[in-house]
Amino acid sequence: MKLIQHITLACIAALMATTATAQVVKRNGDNDRKKKDEKGVVVSDRQQSFYEVREPHDADLQWMKVVYRSLDLEKGKNAALYYPEEPNEDGQSMFYIIMRLLANGQIDAYEYLDGREMFTDQYKINVQEMLDRFHVLYSEAKGSTEKHRVYTIEDADIPGNEILSYYIIEKWEFDTRANAMKARVEALCPVMHRQDDYGGEPIRYPMFWVKLNDIRPYLANQFVFTDDDNNLPRYNLDDFFKLNMYEGEIYKVKNLQNKSLMQLYPDEAALKHAQDSIEKRLRSFDKNLWVPSREELQAQAEAKRRAEAEKNGEEVDEDGNATDKDKDTGDVKSARPKSKRAEAQEDDNKGNKNKNKKKKNKVKKQSGGSSGNSNSNAARSVRNRRR
Repeated sequence: MKLIQHITLACIAALMATTATAQVVKRNGDNDRKKKDEKGVVVSDRQQSFYEVREPHDADLQWMKVVYRSLDLEKGKNAALYYPEEPNEDGQSMFYIIMRLLANGQIDAYEYLDGREMFTDQYKINVQEMLDRFHVLYSEAKGSTEKHRVYTIEDADIPGNEILSYYIIEKWEFDTRANAMKARVEALCPVMHRQDDYGGEPIRYPMFWVKLNDIRPYLANQFVFTDDDNNLPRYNLDDFFKLNMYEGEIYKVKNLQNKSLMQLYPDEAALKHAQDSIEKRLRSFDKNLWVPSREELQAQAEAKRRAEAEKNGEEVDEDGNATDKDKDTGDVKSARPKSKRAEAQEDDNKGNKNKNKKKKNKVKKQSGGSSGNSNSNAARSVRNRRR
């Protein structure tokens, strides 16, 4: 009997301990949820290092080009960075994410120096001064200190509708280990398009630079769809930059004079030609380093034949060869260029035909000459008889 009592007491004690543990776990979960709601996505150091894209070592690089692009959020796939204009059930735009991180002191931003960007502690911006300069309303959040300032900004006070473009720093690097050209985005700068009191064309105000590695873990939690035909968000904002899904024109390349392409090429046609030339060289840099394969050579020859045929106004078949129609049957004949062997065979055939013709002409001349001699001899014999 006592044994049964002891067993019963032990079961009750174990049940009470399990209930207390469950309550403690639940209380901790509530605290974590409140912390996440106050500061957004909480990222650990391990997760930050997982998303960080490390720069290649200088010993592995043989060539590098620093390119500045301007992303217009009203064109092409770049709209994924702008919408939704205000946070909703679908998420929030990239500028809202950046402003929340700056207000909570989770990331650093750097001054816009127009081509002389330095991502060091010396050029870190003061968030409060930046908010005052762009007239963004804010208030100090609970727990803010002099060393670590934290601000609260309402959704309606964030000027997300005025951020209509971004500047990005893009590095094109040829890695000798991978034997390939790689393009990665180093930093981005939101550009505010704000009209003055007199209206007119909006004036562009670059706000600050943010290193993409600092915000990658937070961008990975925001999924977007980049195609109006498919409303399923298959990519996140980190994939958007990692896979180079953006579309932007080159407005500057790093140079000693620190001049933009517009300053180097004032003429609009020359500027467009320079942008296209730089883009083409970057896209085909690694391809020009290797000997093309047989299939690539055939494809290039086919494309060349197709271009020449289309230029001459001729019809083109599936292989890229010019075609013409037979006048009698209406069938399509291929005008594919002949090989050297076929051309040599045709020359031999023509030579044989010419030889045969010469032989026939010679025979005819010989036969014609003998008949002429016999006729002349008969005429002489007749004259002699008359005499």
